Amino acid sequence: MEITLLMALILTAGFIAAKAGQVFRLPSVTGFIAAGVLLGPSGFNVITAEATGNQLRHFTQIALMLIAFGIGEHLELKRLKVTARTVLSICLADTAAALLLVAGAILAVTMVIGAGGPAYYFKDYVVLAIILGTVSIATAPGTILFITRESRAVGPLTTTLLQVVAVNNGLAIVFFGVGLVLARQVVGVDHTLWGTMLTILAKISFSLLLGVATGLIIDFIIHRLRDRGEMLTAGLALLLLCGEMARFLKLSPLLAGIAIGFTIVNRDRRDVRLFRTLNAFEPPIYVLFFTLAGAHLDFSALTIAGWLGFIYFLLRFIGKTVGTYLGGVLADASWQLRKYLGMALIPQAGVAIGLVFLINGDPDLNKYAAILTPTVLVGVLFAELIGPACTKYALEKSGEAVVGNGSGSGVEPVKCDVYFPEEPRDAQLPQWSWEKLTPASSPVGSVVFGVSQESTVGGLARMATLLAHHFRAQPVAVRIDTGKEETDTDISELFAIAAQEARSLGYALHTAEIRAESIAKGIVAAAREKNALTILLGYPFQRTEHSFNKIVEDIAAAASCPITIVRFTGILHTERILVPIISSTDLEVIGDTLCSLAHVGKHHITLLRLLSADVQEDEMATYEKKLYNWAAGKALPFVKCIVTKAEARLEEILKQALCYDFVIMAVSQGTGIKKLLIGSLADDVAGSCQRPMLIVHRPRL
Repeated sequence: MEITLLMALILTAGFIAAKAGQVFRLPSVTGFIAAGVLLGPSGFNVITAEATGNQLRHFTQIALMLIAFGIGEHLELKRLKVTARTVLSICLADTAAALLLVAGAILAVTMVIGAGGPAYYFKDYVVLAIILGTVSIATAPGTILFITRESRAVGPLTTTLLQVVAVNNGLAIVFFGVGLVLARQVVGVDHTLWGTMLTILAKISFSLLLGVATGLIIDFIIHRLRDRGEMLTAGLALLLLCGEMARFLKLSPLLAGIAIGFTIVNRDRRDVRLFRTLNAFEPPIYVLFFTLAGAHLDFSALTIAGWLGFIYFLLRFIGKTVGTYLGGVLADASWQLRKYLGMALIPQAGVAIGLVFLINGDPDLNKYAAILTPTVLVGVLFAELIGPACTKYALEKSGEAVVGNGSGSGVEPVKCDVYFPEEPRDAQLPQWSWEKLTPASSPVGSVVFGVSQESTVGGLARMATLLAHHFRAQPVAVRIDTGKEETDTDISELFAIAAQEARSLGYALHTAEIRAESIAKGIVAAAREKNALTILLGYPFQRTEHSFNKIVEDIAAAASCPITIVRFTGILHTERILVPIISSTDLEVIGDTLCSLAHVGKHHITLLRLLSADVQEDEMATYEKKLYNWAAGKALPFVKCIVTKAEARLEEILKQALCYDFVIMAVSQGTGIKKLLIGSLADDVAGSCQRPMLIVHRPRL
C-alpha cells in the first residue's frame, strides 16, 4: 500500500477510535492504540510488519524525540529543589519494588512451569528474571505526557508524575545496562564487569552531554527569532539532528531529548516558546506513533507466553503502586501522591519494547528472546490498554484534570499612551528637579563608583548619591590607574563633573585615585578602604562586554558588598520603574536599590513576577499577596504588583518595559560552567532593552 494512503488510514482510524473512546471517558491514546490493533497483524493486517519496520519507522523516531523533549520541560531545577526528596524517594522505592516483585515472580513461575524446556537450567531462569525485572522499571513517557496534556492536568501530582517519569526511564536504562552485564556474568560469557559498567556510564554521560549541547544551541537560536514558523523549523531540525547523532553514536536518543528540554527550561531567560510551538505540531505525529504502537501488539503472543506476560503485568502493577506508596510515605508526601501516583505510572510501551528488542541483536543472550519478547509484548498489551485509563483516573481523582483553559492566566495587557522609539546608546542626564537631599550628620560607610568616561560619570554620580542617601553614607568617586591605559580625558574634569552632579542633589562628593594591577583589584581595594556598602559600575557603550563582564566577575568574587551595574541608554528618567522578579531572592537583592529611588520624589513602580505556564490560579494569588506584603514592609504602598505567566521571559520583559522609563533587575547567581549553562536573564535584557537599567549582583562572600 502507498505510504500516503496508509498514513491517511492511520490518522482517520486513530481519530475515529479516539472519539469513540471519549464516549466511555477513555483517554484518546487508548483509542489510538485500539485502532492500531485493528489495523495491525491482530486485526485486518493493513499495517504490515514491513510498513512498521521501514516505511513508518521515521515517524516513531520523530515522536520519541518530541516526547523526550516534552518530558525534559518538567525537570525545572527550581521545582526539582522542592520535590527532589519526594521524586528520588518514590523513584527508588517503585524501582526496587517493581524489579524485585517481577524478577522474583518470573524466576519462580518459569522454574515451576519449565518455560524453556529441558535445555534450560537454573542460571537461564535467573537471566530471564534479571532482564524482565529491569525492563519492568520503564514507563511510557509518551502516553503519560499525552494524557496530562489532553486532561489539561496541572498541580503537584502532575508535576511530580512527569518528573518521576523522566527519572524513572533514566533509571530503567541504567538498570537494564547493569542487568545485561549481570546476565552475561551468569551465563559465563563476560568477565569484564567493570569495563562494561564504565561503557554504560560513558554512553549515558555522552547522551546527556549531547543533549545539553543541543539545548544550548537551540536556546541561542530560538530566543533571537520572533516568527513561530521559524522557531518550529529551526527547533525541529536540531531536535531530529540530535536524535540521529545519538543513534549514529549508539547513544540514547531518549536521554538526549530529555537533556535538551532540561537545558532550555533551566536557562535564566526560560524561553519556552519552542515547547508551545511544537505542541501545535505534535497531534498528528502522536496519532501515528500510538496507532503504530498498537499495531505492534500481536494477540498471537497470548498463545505463546500469555500467562507469563499477564503475571509480568500484574506484578509490575503491584510493584508500581506499592513502591510509590512506600516512597511517598518515606518522603512524607501528600496522601494524593501516595494514593494515585503509582496508578498513573502503569502505562508501558516504547521504552520497554526497545530495551527487550536489544536482546534479539545480542549473540550471547538472543536465545532468551523467544520467551522475553512475547512476555514483554503481552505485558505492554495490558499496560497500554488498561494503563491510560488508570492514568486518567488518577489525575481526575486527584482533582488536577480538566482545569480551565488558561484564559484567566493573570497576564495583564500592556497599556501605553506613548510609543517609545529606539533611543541612542548614550547617557542623557536631565537636571535634578526634585528637592535637594539632606546628608546624614554622621555618615557610615560609602557608595563607591568608578570614574572612566565623561559620557557616564554624571549618571553614575547621581545614582551613587541616591544610594548613599538611602544608606546614610557618602558617595565616593574612584579613579583606578593600572598604568596600562592611555586617556585624553583629564581626571580632574571627570571628578568635577561628578562633584557638580552630587552637589545638585545636596551632597558633597569624595574622590580617590588608586594605583593597582587591574581595575577589579583597584575597585575592591577602594571598597575595603572606604567601607563600601555597595559598588557602582557603568555598563560600557563600546563592544567590550566580555572584558567588562570579566571585571564584574573578579570584583564579585572578592568584594563583600553588592555590585550594581548602571546601563545607560537614552534619557535617564526614573519616574516609572519596572522590576522583573524571577524568584523570591530577587526581592532581597534589589530591595535597597529600589528603595533608594522610590523614597526620593514621586515614582510609579511595578513589580512584575514572571511564572511558568503551569502555575495554578490560587498560586498566582499567593505570589501577588507576597509581593504586596513585601512592598508594604519596605514602606512602598504605592507599588503595583503584576503576576503573569510567561512563555518567554525576555520577550515579556521587553514588551512591558516599553511603558517604563527605567528597569531594575537582580542577576542570577552563577559562574563558570553554571553561568554558561543557565545564562543570565538580566544580561540578556541589558543587551536588548532600550531603557536605562540597574543590574544588581549580590556579594558571594
